[in-house]
Amino acid sequence: MTETLPGRAVGAEHFRRALAVHASGVVVITAQTDGVPVGLTATSFSSVSLEPPLVSFYVDRSSTTWPLLGAADHFAVNILASDQAEVAARFARKGVDRFAPPTRWRPGPLGAPLLRDVSAHLVCLPYERAEVGDHILVVGLVAEVETHSTGRPLLYHQGRFGRFLPHPED
Repeated sequence: MTETLPGRAVGAEHFRRALAVHASGVVVITAQTDGVPVGLTATSFSSVSLEPPLVSFYVDRSSTTWPLLGAADHFAVNILASDQAEVAARFARKGVDRFAPPTRWRPGPLGAPLLRDVSAHLVCLPYERAEVGDHILVVGLVAEVETHSTGRPLLYHQGRFGRFLPHPED
């Protein structure tokens, strides 16, 4: 563990404002525990390794969804398309049935819910977990991939969901 020099760490709000200028992709992590589908929105998703194929995301330790999601024997990463901002917002909300209509989903090959109309699904087996600050780092071994669309991704920037606009080709 790295120690921080006294007085050197920035404040949480200042740090949050700085991170807001970084655009990130948006995914919904889904699983099923005891027949109950669970899911949450994550903007911290990234690839980790090609050999073996590993991906990761972070979840807040205070998440009420994490205990059920973390107990599952596998999970799915649903990579959202640019027109799925409402899906991302729904899975980020508390106190709603995230899988009720208008959410469209189907059970995956191992049982984890797979959201419809996403760009891709990655079905993952738990590989590693670590507590890092106020979050839990979750690493998954990718067991199955389905790519549905190579269209534009949904992005998260400045506290809002948005779309990617590519530069015109020269």
